[in-house]
Amino acid sequence: MIHFTYHAPTKIVFGKNSELQCAQLLQEFDAHKVLIHYGGSSALRSGLLHRVCQCLQDAEIPYITLGGVQPNPRLSKVNEGIALVKEEAIDFILAVGGGSVIDSAKAIAYGCVNDGDLWDYFDKKKEITGALPVGCVATMAAAGSEMSNSCVITNENGWFKKGLSTEFGYCRFAIINPELTYTLPAYQTMSGCTDILMHTLERYFTKEDTLDLVDQIACTLMRDVIKHARILLKDPKDYQSRSEIFWASELSHNGITGDRSLGDWACHQLEHELSAVFDVAHGAGLAAVWGSWARYVIDQAPERFAQLAHFVFDIDELPDKKEMGLKGIKAMETFFQEIGMPTSIPQLGITLNDSQIDELAEKCCHFHKRTIGGIQKLDYTDIKAIYSLANQSEA
Repeated sequence: MIHFTYHAPTKIVFGKNSELQCAQLLQEFDAHKVLIHYGGSSALRSGLLHRVCQCLQDAEIPYITLGGVQPNPRLSKVNEGIALVKEEAIDFILAVGGGSVIDSAKAIAYGCVNDGDLWDYFDKKKEITGALPVGCVATMAAAGSEMSNSCVITNENGWFKKGLSTEFGYCRFAIINPELTYTLPAYQTMSGCTDILMHTLERYFTKEDTLDLVDQIACTLMRDVIKHARILLKDPKDYQSRSEIFWASELSHNGITGDRSLGDWACHQLEHELSAVFDVAHGAGLAAVWGSWARYVIDQAPERFAQLAHFVFDIDELPDKKEMGLKGIKAMETFFQEIGMPTSIPQLGITLNDSQIDELAEKCCHFHKRTIGGIQKLDYTDIKAIYSLANQSEA
């Protein structure tokens, strides 16, 4: 059965110097007082924060700033932002940064409208009923949070990392200037490319009937990311490749490559527990577990894995679809290694002991209250097995 809902309401302004349009866009969306939310020193050092603030000053739009967002954004910073927004009577939040900053801004927007402990909403104990409007100046091609309805936050009390996707989670606008990604370290750029691939792979692996057109879009997007990631390894300031990667980031997570609700998403759940506890880069953590997950579930969808191998990596058709699919898995891991991404947990600089594997598995299955995945429903035992496979030093 083919059925889906497609909704991508975010206005995109794409191109060089597009950040200079932020005041105009804030006025278009009726912002009267703005919280500019950002991360660390890079926004200051690059001059981006100054340019954004100057635009608001020139347009006479009042604003205050709140920096300090970390990768794997923290609930404590979100709560600080909620208190500040309420105290200052702010009516619009402008995120200036990558996915972590955008996610933090979305969480603040939720917390300013919905009563009580914000974590209760991430914990699915309460339902979100609204949010303050959010816009962004995106500085990294990776999470695609600027066009998705999702945000992910880490709670330091127990080190839990959870996502929240609602109809109120879309940015009103997203400004995308690929030049802003020129100065990213190679590891961050490639971690971002991996995240983009994984957002598409999570949707691609579904037991639902799919449209050939959607599959072709997904496979072409993955080929494009692989091609341009290789170019950026050699020339980080190739504007064409930066643009290709940034737009792929948006398409990989705005629903055009498949309905989010019909995808697998087990790898994201596995990785969330890793990065919550060990604070690893999200894309790198995904690369570290993907191959182990793929080999664990391939018997449930050998044709799907074989199709991926053929259309993304040009692997010749074989009568044994599992054999063909395994070649595709290996090809993806070889690409990850080529761009400096790990293909096992020890390659992240972490070697898990038995108690740590057990802790991660317990958290991932919400202490035996849920399964994860779509291709195969994975319970605590399955999750623990995949972490154990990924914990082997050789991928």
